Amino acid sequence: MRFKILIVIAVAVVMLPWVITGCDRQQLAPPGSAVIARVRGYAITAGEFEEAFTLSAFAARADKLQARRECLDWLINQKLILLDAQRHDLDKSPDFMKSIEKFWAQSLLSVAMEERSLELRKEVRVREVDVRRIYDNMVKDGVTTKSFEDVYPQIKWQAEKQAEAQLLNSWINGLRKGADVSINDVMLMSMK
Repeated sequence: MRFKILIVIAVAVVMLPWVITGCDRQQLAPPGSAVIARVRGYAITAGEFEEAFTLSAFAARADKLQARRECLDWLINQKLILLDAQRHDLDKSPDFMKSIEKFWAQSLLSVAMEERSLELRKEVRVREVDVRRIYDNMVKDGVTTKSFEDVYPQIKWQAEKQAEAQLLNSWINGLRKGADVSINDVMLMSMK
């Protein structure tokens, strides 16, 4: 009997937050997070607020308390607009889904390119003789009259970027060689 009472109490304690918030899991704040505001049951946590405040123009203001209040109002307004948009099913519209897909693809592409660039940057080695050869050609072509020491950092940086771009292009060409790519030339030629 005692065991059954403990189970009922445990279930009640676990279920209490869902009962209080109307059984909607999206409305619950993550465990252990302080809630600074609620908007129609949706929690704005202190962590979410602090991150938004720090990244906003509000953080640069001298009157921090007023700036925090205005930032919180701004976050609340954002939540209200998003909730209204969801209520009108704008989050399910084909245009919205297409824009999300484009954003996702661009973001992933950016992250992938940056990661690969960082890896390739470690492989780039520009030799002193190569920098000297580039400098000599610049002098011969009348591009510079400055001394080698004066332009060395710029030439080396430019040579490293060029070598990195070549490695990146080689990587992309390798991806193309290993992929099944077909192009409809007739359709391409017929497009205006």
